Amino acid sequence: MGGFFGTIGSKDCINDLFYGTDYNSHLGTKRAGLVTYDTEHGFTRSIHSLERDYFRSRFEAELEHFRGNSGVGVISDTDPQPILVNSHLGRFAVVTVARVNNLREIARELMEKRMHFSEMSQNNINQTELIALLINMGDTFADGINLVYKKVKGSCSMLILTEDGIIAARDALGRTPIVIGRRGDTYAATSESASLPNLNFELLRDVGPGEIIKLTTNGIEVIQQPFSRCQICAFMWVYYGFPASDYEGVNTEYVREEAGKVMGQEDDTEADCVCGIPDSGVGTALGYAEGHGIPYKRAVLKYTPTWPRSFTPSKQSRRSLVARMKLIPNAAILKGQRVVFCDDSIVRGTQLKDNVKTFFENGAREVHARISCPPLVYGCPFIAFTASKSDLELITRRIIQDFEGDPNKNLDKYARTDSPEYQRMVKEIGVRLGLTSVKFNKIETLIKAIGLPKNRICTHCFDGSGYYFDSSEE
Repeated sequence: MGGFFGTIGSKDCINDLFYGTDYNSHLGTKRAGLVTYDTEHGFTRSIHSLERDYFRSRFEAELEHFRGNSGVGVISDTDPQPILVNSHLGRFAVVTVARVNNLREIARELMEKRMHFSEMSQNNINQTELIALLINMGDTFADGINLVYKKVKGSCSMLILTEDGIIAARDALGRTPIVIGRRGDTYAATSESASLPNLNFELLRDVGPGEIIKLTTNGIEVIQQPFSRCQICAFMWVYYGFPASDYEGVNTEYVREEAGKVMGQEDDTEADCVCGIPDSGVGTALGYAEGHGIPYKRAVLKYTPTWPRSFTPSKQSRRSLVARMKLIPNAAILKGQRVVFCDDSIVRGTQLKDNVKTFFENGAREVHARISCPPLVYGCPFIAFTASKSDLELITRRIIQDFEGDPNKNLDKYARTDSPEYQRMVKEIGVRLGLTSVKFNKIETLIKAIGLPKNRICTHCFDGSGYYFDSSEE
């Protein structure tokens, strides 16, 4: 996915920019970039790979080279960013959190208009450069951003650093968030509200779907009012979001605990304790412990000093190795126990299968899995929250293929909690992963925990709902 942070004020911005961007590091692990603007020295930019190191260690030695009172930073799981542009709109830098499904189609259209691409990432078109070219086609920044909304099939939120401020534009359907903070005459725009409190920023508000605002030292200018429709991704609360972060005014940890509490209340499984698979399964497990009336124990722990997120390496063998190495079972707690493990989701199932085997090897008598969201029956075409290249990488689709002879058959039935197909699929997931039992949270429970209307939340990966932005509807 990815995340960004931008700030502008009357004083030097680099410390705010450095630490604010770092607070988005859990959203991506491939690349990061910073750019600042100073009236005397212009733009200063740096981009580094994060695949073998962490954000702070890559950029800390360079901080003295950055100058200015405004800047933007990005943690990217896609292309090298920020992109610097000289254009009729002036010189600007842009960072994005985006997925462009029709990248080559748009690129072909631009090249037919004699535009060219200079930024390439592993011989592929840099999607942030493509977005910058679309912006440049507008008579104004707002025109260009609306062209992005119109052209891109997928999603795109962005920050644009100009010579007189920072423009923040949230995805047309609000699939990914932007929040605004303030500290005196200093403003910040970021993907994660958890970036703000330790830098003494007060959370002001969310940027609305399709809304375009400009931050300067004089305040916030609304360039374009929000669109009426919203489809914020439910997975922000299930997995991606940091526990202290709020989206649309709803706290991530609160949602996880509420959903887990309901699961615990509805579950009649007899067990001795519950444990969360760190990190994003912990909140659900705490709620489950309260709802089910059994103790929470740390039967497995994450070795945090060195191991990054497990799904991001490109090779499955490396993902599996990282997943195994970062989680350490506690045999003293597992031995002879009937343990419920709460996790955020099951994508391929590889990591959980390895974990289950390890738990039994360390003495667990029973291993039950309780998953905080419904089964992922549909691949995500909107923000790409996993590294899956095909829907067949989903354990659900492989099971459906085995049952039906076609991985795309009767998906609506397998996505419906009360159907025989759903029950058969879930039972098979448990068998393949070696679990004593497995249960998934119901979509109704998740939506109720989030507390927003169902039609304002994207649940495509669970039930196939959701849609692309249509500018004619606004």
